[in-house]
Amino acid sequence: MAGHLEVLAFAAFAAVMATAAFEDFRRLVIPNPLPILLCLLWPIYLVATGLSMAGIAASVGCALLVFVFGAILFARGLLGGGDVKLLATATLWAGPDGTGKLLMLTCVFGGALALFMLLPVSRHLAIMLRRLLGQSTAATGRGLAMPIPYGIAIAAAAVVVMRPPSLG
Repeated sequence: MAGHLEVLAFAAFAAVMATAAFEDFRRLVIPNPLPILLCLLWPIYLVATGLSMAGIAASVGCALLVFVFGAILFARGLLGGGDVKLLATATLWAGPDGTGKLLMLTCVFGGALALFMLLPVSRHLAIMLRRLLGQSTAATGRGLAMPIPYGIAIAAAAVVVMRPPSLG
């Protein structure tokens, strides 16, 4: 039963992460209810995995550290507020064992996404897709100042890190 509950928790986690990635691409915003929903779903994951109280405390501690450092990056204009919240909640789920991998994969995926978005064809494709999705292109920027929907990288890294062993 616990295995099924873990897969259910992962499916919900992945669905919320996919929604966050989509919304960040579409509007360059990660809606606040998504990280909140991840926090509300976390106890299901805890029950499924049987994490100890020490493990729970360590997970919360890692998430708080990521949030604090993310808030500093946000204050310096280097990371969006939604990205900080999404990364902190992903860290909560990843716990101390997965935090390093989560952060490293987020950087790798984010760097690849940034390089991809620097290509003129990618920039035009993103603008066209945002128009199709009903988003104004006024916020898309120009040149190196083009905003990167980093929520895509965070969500991808989080799903890779959190994939249950039973799924692959």
